Amino acid sequence: MGLISEEDKKYLMEEFEKNLKEEVRLYIFTVNDPSCQYCKESVDIAKELGSLSDLIKVENYDLNSEMAKKLGIEHAPTTVVSDGAEYGARIRYVGIPAGYEFSSLVEDIMSVSKRNVKFDGHVKEHLDEIDKPIKIQVFVTPTCPYCPKAVRVAHKFAQYNENITGEMIEAIEFPDWADKFGVSSVPHIVINEDVQFIGAYPEENFIEFVMEAYNKIK
Repeated sequence: MGLISEEDKKYLMEEFEKNLKEEVRLYIFTVNDPSCQYCKESVDIAKELGSLSDLIKVENYDLNSEMAKKLGIEHAPTTVVSDGAEYGARIRYVGIPAGYEFSSLVEDIMSVSKRNVKFDGHVKEHLDEIDKPIKIQVFVTPTCPYCPKAVRVAHKFAQYNENITGEMIEAIEFPDWADKFGVSSVPHIVINEDVQFIGAYPEENFIEFVMEAYNKIK
């Protein structure tokens, strides 16, 4: 039995038929180790999504592979949503993209397939300013209904600007990582390990925290 229900598969097939324009690559990085509790499930989710459209290509790599080194992937499981070229590994899910985060993954696939994300006003102006590396890490749990909004903003910023990486991190799977930043409620956002805030802020407010981190870069 699959992880995605037959009813949801039917719905997703219709959505992908309407919304997918160009090929999307899902790179899944795993390890062959029982300690990686959700490695298999992360691959299964990606493969089930790949079965719903010819435009979704799934590639599974070992965490110690050259591909992982090339893309800077350090944790398993990690799912990368990419076009196979320009976007590289800027849109990431560290930990299983399940629960509410499954919807984020689906939206990312459609967004990357369209090869276009737009912003208006000062959000666009600020994003256009960023010419140094910015990493936005969004700590989530699968049962958090507000987390997908924060993840999608981080991933949209990453899709727009090649200097930004947006990384969802499943806090329950990586407790030591979450403890490092004092994560006690989610979504908990960490930017360049320097600026932190909690909550699913609109793009207009989220970008202000990004710029705060950007302005601290020497």
